[in-house]
Amino acid sequence: MTATSGTAPAPHGASVRPAEEAAMRRAIDLAAIALGETSPNPVVGCVLLSPDGSPVGEGFHRGAGHPHAEVEALVAAGTRARGATAVVTLEPCAHQGRTGPCADALLRAGVARVLYAVPDPNPSAAGGARRLREAGVEVVAGVLRAEAERGNELWLTAVRASRPCVTWKFGGSLDGRSAAPDGTSRWITGQPAREDVHALRAAHDAVLVGSGTLRADDPHLGLRHAVHGRPPLRVVLDRAGAIPPGARVLDDAAPTLVVIGRGAAKPRLPSPHEVVELPVVDGELDIRALADELYARGVRSLLLEGGARLAAAFAAGGLLDRVVAYVAPVLLGAGGRPVLDDLGTTTLADAVRLRLDEVSRVGEDVRLVLRARPLPGEPG
Repeated sequence: MTATSGTAPAPHGASVRPAEEAAMRRAIDLAAIALGETSPNPVVGCVLLSPDGSPVGEGFHRGAGHPHAEVEALVAAGTRARGATAVVTLEPCAHQGRTGPCADALLRAGVARVLYAVPDPNPSAAGGARRLREAGVEVVAGVLRAEAERGNELWLTAVRASRPCVTWKFGGSLDGRSAAPDGTSRWITGQPAREDVHALRAAHDAVLVGSGTLRADDPHLGLRHAVHGRPPLRVVLDRAGAIPPGARVLDDAAPTLVVIGRGAAKPRLPSPHEVVELPVVDGELDIRALADELYARGVRSLLLEGGARLAAAFAAGGLLDRVVAYVAPVLLGAGGRPVLDDLGTTTLADAVRLRLDEVSRVGEDVRLVLRARPLPGEPG
């Protein structure tokens, strides 16, 4: 449930003041600063308000091993935290990990009221709201939940589905082609769209390509165009283990995981790159086993960057959560290479249907964001 105004009823019959709603929006913005850098933890933002509604402290989670957002905000507020209201994007945790429970930290600081947007779906961390209520703190849940869900959707989807949240990114022509009949594909989309792709890449924990894309394009999969952040893990599906030793993904810009079929010749890779073997099903690497392997490695978001066959496998397997499409005002005709391979559908009733959520212009291109209907665990 989402509080839509300062006087609108919030969950549990409480009301949310305009200053608190504004603080939640600020907390959502704070959380987004560390997008792509916190896994396997979520992005979280927190703002502390004095009894008169003035901000006295704020913080966001910077990554595993760093203080949680609530603790950062408490440190910033100091003694002004006593009697304050904590506004946080995710339910304060109640478990002991690398850092202590945030619910306990809020209690020790004397916080009188806590508003949070999204309940924690992680069973090992949930329960902070109950602990706070039992200690006499007023707790209001669900404030601007839809907005906070969207800001943390990669992690939330992953935890609810117990696998990485999968985004398929593609650039194509208006008639759905990724390359011309002669195979040329650089550049269908314009420079602004290519820069936007790198920002999208930086928000994800890992980026995935197949061996066909590797051989055709020799992609680097790092961050360019002045995009800052932690470079994603580069993942290459190479069933036969035939990755060229000079492939650009094997430089030292970021680690690379080469996934080969069980029993294939294991390529020798320079450090810090790794090889992992996975089962082969019907002649193809098992993408569900891949999802399990990446999740176990702490990957909570995966960006598919190529190619048409790989994207079709994820879509047909029900493992596609989001699509970010950059559509160029170009027509290539039937001889061009399609952006998506055969899904095995024979009738419209079998189509993979998505929900169009965002449309924007990026230079001369159109950026579309579509999501599965609904995302795993997403509130209706």
